[in-house]
Amino acid sequence: MPSTTDSSTGEPLHRRRPQRLRVQNFFVSRDGIAAGEDQSLERPFGHVDPGPLTEWAGATDSWPNRTDPGGSRGVDDHIVRDFTHNIGAEIMGSHKFSPFRGPWTSEDWKGWWGDDPPFRTPVFVLTHHLRPSFSLSDTTFHFLDASPSEALRIAMDAAQGKDVRLGGGVTTVLEFLEAGLVDDLHIAVAPHDIGSGLRLWSSPTDFEDGFHHESVLSPSGMEHHFFWR
Repeated sequence: MPSTTDSSTGEPLHRRRPQRLRVQNFFVSRDGIAAGEDQSLERPFGHVDPGPLTEWAGATDSWPNRTDPGGSRGVDDHIVRDFTHNIGAEIMGSHKFSPFRGPWTSEDWKGWWGDDPPFRTPVFVLTHHLRPSFSLSDTTFHFLDASPSEALRIAMDAAQGKDVRLGGGVTTVLEFLEAGLVDDLHIAVAPHDIGSGLRLWSSPTDFEDGFHHESVLSPSGMEHHFFWR
């Protein structure tokens, strides 16, 4: 007799929802800039100081790299805590993985995250310059030269029924949005203008065609925008 439960979660199969592609904790400035120009090894975010965009997450009680007690609670903390919930794989662009352009001159580069990357799932890096997969701790990086739809199919297979996170950067997120593949977005807007760089939007209303949209203002000053199909 066929099983009526998901072997990985124990959840009844009739209650299991379809997999979704999610953008989570994607930081932008008030004027829509998510990263700077001229990314390099020394400047992962290009000319932009990432501090004002990301410090809200580091201040929360659930920030995984916290070494001192305390930290804020509330909506910011809930969002940070939710980052890994039901995620089975991640897709990212090559410029989130590496500052290098063109063919690999060396395969020594293993990403920005050291020996214990925070993903803890398969990660699929989109690139025209392939290299062998490798594992660090409980994260395995794979390299794909694939369209957004093909990359999503591969990642969803690897996620084994869980959702897939689209990690960025800006160009990659916009490509998947243009292809109509994104189901949920959380965009964290900092109360600062940057002026120039890689822009996600002119206004949050740019994404309202095809998505429901609500926003929540946090005591930290961040405005969290949620979009879902």
